[in-house]
Amino acid sequence: MSVRRNITMDNHVHVRLRKQVPPKKLSAFISGAVWAKLYPNVKSLDAPYRAASKERWRTSLADDWKYLDEEGWIV
Repeated sequence: MSVRRNITMDNHVHVRLRKQVPPKKLSAFISGAVWAKLYPNVKSLDAPYRAASKERWRTSLADDWKYLDEEGWIV
């Protein structure tokens, strides 16, 4: 079910939106942007972490911290 809403936005955003999105597709664009913000794609969020885990310098840094003395630390 579709619902009609009035929204307030910064004038610069409005000008840019009008330049980039055709008037007939404005509702679909806004709806898609809000949907993406509320329900982000888990795969796209996870991809940078997977890529970073493959970087050699990050794994060597993690190895440096692996043998940290935990005495006196609350674990």
